[in-house]
This record gives sequence, structure tokens and C-alpha cells, in this order.
Amino acid sequence: MASDRACRVCAAATRPLFRGNLLGHNVEYQECNACGYVQTEAPYWLDQAYAEPINRSDTGLLRRNARNTSIVMSTLMLVGQLRGRVIDCAGGYGVLVRMLRDRGVDAYWHDPHCQNLMARGFEAGDGERADLVTAFEVLEHFTQPQAELARLLGRADNVLVSTDLIAEPAPAAGDWWYYGPEHGQHIGFFRRRTLEHLAQQAGCALHTDGRQFHLFTRQHIAPWRWAWARKAHAIAPLLARARLRSKVWSDLALAREQALASLVKAPEP
Repeated sequence: MASDRACRVCAAATRPLFRGNLLGHNVEYQECNACGYVQTEAPYWLDQAYAEPINRSDTGLLRRNARNTSIVMSTLMLVGQLRGRVIDCAGGYGVLVRMLRDRGVDAYWHDPHCQNLMARGFEAGDGERADLVTAFEVLEHFTQPQAELARLLGRADNVLVSTDLIAEPAPAAGDWWYYGPEHGQHIGFFRRRTLEHLAQQAGCALHTDGRQFHLFTRQHIAPWRWAWARKAHAIAPLLARARLRSKVWSDLALAREQALASLVKAPEP
């Protein structure tokens, strides 16, 4: 049986780092001696933490999704799949999928833990594949990061994730907002070498901006091209306008068609 202090990324020994308040619990944080991963003790409070899937302190949700839309489009250009299929895993309320479809991207939603409010009708099934999978602000929630990354790579050869990397030495308990003590959903924190270990174990390459955005890929991509795609993401929607057409009206037509079909099939009262 694995030790309670074994690293949840690489299974190496960890050392106690500090104790902090998490949802009213006195929780131990541990640091891996090998890959640098910082984790909480075994998270026994998750039912409490996920009473609301989207925590109320996530005030940056809409702003973040507006930015992520251009980053996804830039990444699709990078991997040569601007007209390819995207699945947003842990898609929350479906905001990103709707924004991408508004821009003409063939995007779909998947999230077994949240209600799809904004992208209804564009859900991806469990076994469906894509050209790009996105998982924004989700790695820090995983109890088994290696297994979850393997699952994402089972859907696509390109997986774009976001998570804020933790500094070294690690900030004290009250000195970094990303610990999220008020919601208790963040249970693991990554460094570049942690992500490199995950990529090596998954048999893929890692491209990272060293701060927040990280691409796991089975494609050969020159580092300078990733750097350009990341820095120039804001102009990606403009560059894509000649090749993509917004799905706002086609999605409306499909929604109307489905609604009318459901009325025809409904039994008489």
C-alpha cells in the first residue's frame, strides 16, 4: 500500500511543507523530493468542496474564457487543425465551448460533474476523440494527475491545459491565492519538472510558457513556434476569420430543428 505521504504524481517520498486552513480543516501540505509536486494530504473534504461545482470565488470565469478562446484558436493553428474538433473537458457551464463555436470552431463540451448551460446540444460522449482536448484550471483538482492526463491523451494527440505553476520555494499558506483555502478544490500544485515527468511518462512532448499554459503533444513542434503561438494568441481570431464561419446561426437552426422534432414525438395529453 502506498504511503499517505507518497507523491500522487511520481510515487516518490514527500516531506511535510506546512499546515494550512482549508475549508476550516487543518490540512498538511507536502512537497515531493523528486518531481517537485506540492500536494495536500489525502483530500477527505472533497464532498464539501464540490457542493457547488463552480466555486463562488471564481470571479474571473468569463474573463478567463474570453482569453482562452483566442489561446485555443492559436493552438489549433499551431497543430494545423484550425478546422479540427475540440473537446473541452471539465467544461463547466459550457462558456468556452459556446465562445469557440461563436468564432467558428467545432467545439464540444464534456464534464460529468457540472451542468451544461451554455452549449447544450454539443456534448461529447465519453469515448469520442478530437484533434485538441482542452482542460483549463483542472490539473490542480486531480487526485491522480498521471492517470487523468493519460485519459485526456486517449482522446487527442494534443492536450492544452492551464494551471498556475508554484514557485520554488513554495509560498507560505497565506501567501498565494491559488491554494484556494476558501473553496478547498485545489489539492495539487505543479512545477515545470513535475509537468516534464508527466509528459515523459505519457510518451509525449511538453511545451510550457513556464507560468500558466502547457501543451502536451505527440506532434513534433519547434519550441519557437509554441512561443509565438502563445504570445500572439490575441490576433488568432482575426487571422482565422478568413477560414472559419461563426456557428451562431447554424447552431440556432439545429436547436430549432431538435426542438420541433421533440414536439412531434411528444405523446398527446
